[in-house]
Amino acid sequence: MRSSDKGRPADGPARGSRTQRLAVAALLATLALIFSYLETLIPLPVGIPGVKPGIANLVIVIALYYLDFRYALSINVIRILVSGLLFSGAFGIIYSMAGALLSICVMWLLKRTGLFSMAGVSMAGGVAHNVGQLLVASLLVSDIRMFTYLPVLMISGIVSGIIVGILAFYAGKALPLKPNVKL
Repeated sequence: MRSSDKGRPADGPARGSRTQRLAVAALLATLALIFSYLETLIPLPVGIPGVKPGIANLVIVIALYYLDFRYALSINVIRILVSGLLFSGAFGIIYSMAGALLSICVMWLLKRTGLFSMAGVSMAGGVAHNVGQLLVASLLVSDIRMFTYLPVLMISGIVSGIIVGILAFYAGKALPLKPNVKL
């Protein structure tokens, strides 16, 4: 163990060199940005703003489990800022950042308990992301009635979160870093 790894937090696996983790994180950030772009191309005929498949969150779940919280947070913030500047603008960044920060914190806390599978953690993250966006929307427009969208957004968060969690479990197996996870 190198001296730089001694202070490493216990929330992520210590396997793999720092250079290897950084290279994987850079690749995951790029992949998350590509997935964000693909989401802008997929029209969902739901009629409610904010309902997306969440495929970019696949990368964040993988980063949370295969790297650690710091890497997952960094990848998410980079993805949101760059994709916001390229595709959605300032308000898109604000909504996405609010949802992402609440989501990553919820997922990290649930993961640390060891009581939830990757799919369960991802599902909670999907719901938390939608709640974070609704909180910001209701603050920006000063109207609590924005939460009338909550039932539909919760269902979409649950469904997409489970799918993303299952995909992350299987996709993560191809990484050179190995975590301790259960489906």
